[in-house]
Amino acid sequence: METDEVMLQFDDLERKINNLIERCNTAEAAGSELTIRIEKLESELQAKEDMLNRYSQQKVQVRSKIGDLLTRLNNIS
Repeated sequence: METDEVMLQFDDLERKINNLIERCNTAEAAGSELTIRIEKLESELQAKEDMLNRYSQQKVQVRSKIGDLLTRLNNIS
């Protein structure tokens, strides 16, 4: 009887270990997916920051050109 009880405990332990391994694999897969998503979002953010910088530079150039044109108009009068 004692042997049967020990074997049942080993079976229970094996089931618990298999469950933990499955959870670890699931967590690892989720972590990998999250890492990929983070990299994608960082790339998108960098692209948007680059676009914002370009727009800011264009805005400065447009304001400069408008200022130059207004100066030229004021000099005509």
